[in-house]
Amino acid sequence: MTDMAHQDAFVAFERVQKSYDGETLVVKDLNLSMPKGEFLTMLGPSGSGKTTCLMMLAGFETATHGAIKLDGVSINDISPHKRGIGMVFQNYALFPHMTVGENLSFPLEVRKMGKSDREAKIKRALDMVQMGDFAGRRPTQLSGGQQQRIALARALVFEPELVLMDEPLGALDKQLRETLQFEITRLAHDLGITVVYVTHDQTEALTMSDRVAVFEDGRIQQLAPPDELYEKPQNSFVAQFIGENNALDGTVQQISGNRCTVRLDSGDVIDALPVNVTSPGDKTRVSIRPERVEFNPELGPDAHTLEAEVLEFVYMGDVFRTRLKVAGIDNFVVKTRNRSDQIRLRPGEKVKIGWLPEDCRALDIT
Repeated sequence: MTDMAHQDAFVAFERVQKSYDGETLVVKDLNLSMPKGEFLTMLGPSGSGKTTCLMMLAGFETATHGAIKLDGVSINDISPHKRGIGMVFQNYALFPHMTVGENLSFPLEVRKMGKSDREAKIKRALDMVQMGDFAGRRPTQLSGGQQQRIALARALVFEPELVLMDEPLGALDKQLRETLQFEITRLAHDLGITVVYVTHDQTEALTMSDRVAVFEDGRIQQLAPPDELYEKPQNSFVAQFIGENNALDGTVQQISGNRCTVRLDSGDVIDALPVNVTSPGDKTRVSIRPERVEFNPELGPDAHTLEAEVLEFVYMGDVFRTRLKVAGIDNFVVKTRNRSDQIRLRPGEKVKIGWLPEDCRALDIT
């Protein structure tokens, strides 16, 4: 489930492989293309290959096989400092012995830019990240959030067309991280730059990206806009990795058009959308998002209803999270909005739950 490179792609990986020992591939036959101006996030667990792809694009790692192209030209043999790519890392990578202004001046001096041009660009970059008054400070005099803003300004100061970000917000607290997520996205779109962003944080990927590439075992498992990734996962890895998900195992009994009938391991029979199953007898894992499930449902004749037992009822502010025993499993979760008429359930209560067939997907078992 990759995206084949096109002639007009701004960034393109063409059949790229990477091995460190000559035997094990950490990136496997990657084909991926990005248009100019896209914000693409590479998302996945540790060891899935996402950071290796970023490092190959930056030039800090070399592809074992295949071509990496920037604006139609192979950059495999071009050294990192000649690629004209901005970089932002989790650890800021600022020079501690230099002031903020000197840190920003450095990439401009390397490019032989005159002093007056440098000063204008430094001022513009600092203003972009709301740090215009900090040019004379040293990094040690700044908070973590301020240092990351300076690192971002340094990546943007020479006006690159492509910026790579490797877990840039990982060291920041939740509230500051969320603030910077929106600021980075706004800046990227305002400036029209192309961004490749690496994270293992699903929320970050969903809120910031035009498209997300979900990596696992050196391959892209799915490449799609955030809403499609969440609402229409193509396999059970993506369904489980992106957001909270309920998974019920069973066997396909019948497939008819865009519906299939599944007998769950508990004996219950439900209908689902056949996504990664092709014939009766296939083992399947049915995926249902917690917010698509209703209590005491009145969803019409197509809806499925199952008996459930409340195991845990948790107040989370904007939502209630209820853990249930359903169809033989005890980790089935339902999320309901915090409304004034919400009934507060107690452990041990018996309830009915239901959902629409189009809200559950029959996927593979990984």
